[in-house]
Amino acid sequence: MSPPPPLLRRLGILAATRRRAVLIAGALLFLCAAVIGSGAMNALSLSRFDAPGSESHTADALIAREFDNGSPNYLLLITAREGTVDAPALAAEAAALEADLAAEPAVTATGSYWSRDRTPTLAAEDRGQALIVAWLAGSATEVREQLPLITEKFSDRDTDLLTVRHGGADEIFREVGQEAARDFIRAELVIVPVVLLLLAGFYRRWTAAALTLGVGLFAVLGTLAILRGITAFTEVSTFAANLALVLGLGLGIDYALYVITRFREESATGAGRSAAVVRTVETAGRTVLFSGVTVAASLAALFAFPFPFLRSFAYAGIAVVLTVSLAAVLLLPAALAAIGHRTLRRRPPRATTSVTDGRWYRMTVRVMRRPLLFGLPALAVLLLLGAPFLGANFGLPDERVLPPSAASRITQEQIGQNFPAEESDALQVVADEPGDPARTEEYALRLSELPGVFQVDTEAGSYRDGAVTAGATEASERFASPDAVWLSVIPGQDALRGDIADLVREVRALDAPYDVMVGGTPAAMTDFRSALLDRLPLVVALIVLVTVVIIFLMTGSVLIPLKATVANVLSLTVMFGALVWIFQEGNLSGVLDFTPSGRMEPSIPILMFCIAYGLSMDYEVFILARVKDEWDRTGDNTRAVAVGIQRSAPLITAAAGILALTFAAYATGQVVFLKQLGVGMALAVLVDALIIRTVLVPAFMRLAGDANWWAPPFLRRLHDRVGLRETPADPAPAGEEDRQPAIR
Repeated sequence: MSPPPPLLRRLGILAATRRRAVLIAGALLFLCAAVIGSGAMNALSLSRFDAPGSESHTADALIAREFDNGSPNYLLLITAREGTVDAPALAAEAAALEADLAAEPAVTATGSYWSRDRTPTLAAEDRGQALIVAWLAGSATEVREQLPLITEKFSDRDTDLLTVRHGGADEIFREVGQEAARDFIRAELVIVPVVLLLLAGFYRRWTAAALTLGVGLFAVLGTLAILRGITAFTEVSTFAANLALVLGLGLGIDYALYVITRFREESATGAGRSAAVVRTVETAGRTVLFSGVTVAASLAALFAFPFPFLRSFAYAGIAVVLTVSLAAVLLLPAALAAIGHRTLRRRPPRATTSVTDGRWYRMTVRVMRRPLLFGLPALAVLLLLGAPFLGANFGLPDERVLPPSAASRITQEQIGQNFPAEESDALQVVADEPGDPARTEEYALRLSELPGVFQVDTEAGSYRDGAVTAGATEASERFASPDAVWLSVIPGQDALRGDIADLVREVRALDAPYDVMVGGTPAAMTDFRSALLDRLPLVVALIVLVTVVIIFLMTGSVLIPLKATVANVLSLTVMFGALVWIFQEGNLSGVLDFTPSGRMEPSIPILMFCIAYGLSMDYEVFILARVKDEWDRTGDNTRAVAVGIQRSAPLITAAAGILALTFAAYATGQVVFLKQLGVGMALAVLVDALIIRTVLVPAFMRLAGDANWWAPPFLRRLHDRVGLRETPADPAPAGEEDRQPAIR
């Protein structure tokens, strides 16, 4: 009794012989995903830049528990139409506004220039503006749900004496999420029709273009449906939807291009549709699955970060791989079995007699004849483009991630220009023990002397430059507790314009009379950045290790996985260099319509590293599958590389161009984070496809020669058991349709 056929062969036979049942099941899945995924945006969460379990997180929780208060996350900017905010009539109207804001169910605590003894931290230096600040307890999502209602209620409160604008940290986060959702819809409306046209131009058949786009849309909707299900168990960021769109379409196009191209090749040999489908699933299907595992492994490394924001991208990436693999390995082959003749070229392409006649083959041979002549200049260009990354300055984000027209950004910019300090960005110093007034005062005086500190507020009074502030010595009830000590360290504008993390470190380093913790928005964002950078080596190591193992399983080589890693790092270097040159230094800011801040928030580049590394390995897998196939057949390293690139480069170039376009669509968005993702990823994909894979890879493979394929005996035996091969299997039994012409 013969053993059962391998799994992929069985899948191919299933797709070919049960095509109608498979397609009906796929259509039902598509409809269910569309229905479930349509509600995903409302179920996703708005994440803050905080680190659960960190010092700042613990400090903020202690303040909320002991003082029923916290760092102000919402504010109203009051501007006097004439005179100053000290006018009695205006003060009365402002007091009424504060009372109305305090009466909102979501608002836990409020304060204002008028209710806090006219403290200078809440007024502009010319007294033309002043603030009402509020604290809304709860998660970012809970606060976001309440903010639109509050903002709408207070947006029309202008009077003859004053005008009202809204802002605050959580209002900025809310607008970022809102703009990201708009960018998602805008990108979808632009990308889908353009991609369809480009695919039709590549295939010269609308049916093939529609099937390819269908795989991408299936992945997008399926991922949104999965993300909505995940929200029942954990928090998922709204930005995961953006990744679902761009990665779902990108991988869907990549994999469908690969599968349909392989189907065309098999059909061109004279095989009928069923046989061509089975061989395609056996060969291209396995490559697709290995590529998917590579991408999923790269994004799964984000689970090593203890942040819901980054873990959300891991959920989205893995969901994309699952859905796109299902579509590419089963649903698309079933469609090809049904209507595959409509995806074939109307006439055979010219010069099909020999693969050595192809232009990619000739170009690759030319590179390999003079590998140093071509390779060294390409390497120099990549290093030059990546050089700006040496000046990278990682910092904390601010309102400039929003477009200039955003309401909360306008408010924040006015505060930054006109106010000497910002209470909403205060560092909250707290101790979980009863305080001694004399020791607390001495500590507050020393805190007030730190460079960058404008004022320190405590229960006993306010302190500035090592002295008690005149007119601000009355006790404040918000700091009163018999069981804890709370001091609010308010930074000046100079500290806020620099890297506020420096002030956080100085406050934490100052000797304290108690076992204090430092919280507040600047401390939370500093802890987030520190935890991010602390985990980064682990994440990078995991990604490299997994992808090296996968490439070894494909090739049986020790050297090729290391070469692939170096090549990927070079393409990523260009991406990071562009991020610094454009978004940190401000070059092209006018063209891309953003305001440079002189620094980069680190989580987005880390996310981009994971995505770009996975996609780079995606193309590496496509090339190596063909190269390894030819090497196994001929044992000729130079020919294997040239043939492999000839067979894969047209597909990779087309896929990279379309994928770069989908990423570039986000460069037209309104949120700087998404602009960075769009520009950086588009550049990384193009550099990888046009320089790395077509110049550096063949140059290196030529210099290494047959050593490319060396491995120790024990690893060779391992590869013989579990390695990937893309050697065509025996043809499947011919059905009736197999006797029809292969090309119609």
